[in-house]
Amino acid sequence: QVQLVESGGGLVQAGGSLRLSCAVSGRTFSRYNMGWFRQAPGKERQFVAAINWNGANTNYADSVKGRLTISRDIAKNTVYLQMNSLKPEDTAVYYCATLNSYSDSPASVLYWGQGTQVTVSS
Repeated sequence: QVQLVESGGGLVQAGGSLRLSCAVSGRTFSRYNMGWFRQAPGKERQFVAAINWNGANTNYADSVKGRLTISRDIAKNTVYLQMNSLKPEDTAVYYCATLNSYSDSPASVLYWGQGTQVTVSS
């Protein structure tokens, strides 16, 4: 069983920054592609960013390109989402996920974290 625990969410003013972390249990972390998704109130969960198993490739939603950066530390079994130049429309619950393929589809998710709230005030 794989468990994912997110942290780092909070309240920030527009233009500010946050760094989300996702600690992954289990010894197979390095085999997984990893992703971040988000869900705003009343909206469907949507793709934010993905990173492949060795960190060599990343993919981003158009709405976050140039502002958000996904990375991973295999030694720490942790994946990060650095969030800069935040906008009110970034407000959502952010979920970390392991992926069965390097994909932007929620259908590729194997395991979800519990989510962490990010709120950006104007």
